[in-house]
Amino acid sequence: MFRIFSEDSPYKKQARFIALLWTLLIFIGCFTPGNELPKVNVPLIDKWVHLVMFGGFSFFWLCANPKINLYRLSGLLLTSITLGSAIELLQGLLKFLGRSMELMDAVADSLGGLLGILLFIFIAYTVRKSNK
Repeated sequence: MFRIFSEDSPYKKQARFIALLWTLLIFIGCFTPGNELPKVNVPLIDKWVHLVMFGGFSFFWLCANPKINLYRLSGLLLTSITLGSAIELLQGLLKFLGRSMELMDAVADSLGGLLGILLFIFIAYTVRKSNK
């Protein structure tokens, strides 16, 4: 099972499918009209959801191509930041959705992207070290 973290992972195709599905779920969740979202009385739940969504985004895309190098990692982080910011901007522009643009959501998206990358690196190095 831990072979998914190795560069020669036989699960890249399945991981790519999961990453695409996760990305689609981000778009569906972020562009669902605000009045259709459940009301939850948990402090900062919105920020936690953004953190998990984009943490999963970067983690699953790394599983799809588990080669770790600074160029790929910084590109994925930049993609997370750009995607999260673009979604927030669109939420602010598409008023009919009943959503609003929030800077802290974009910050949570960016932090989630970073945490997903760090989690993947930690697990990958731990697994690779134990296999040597």
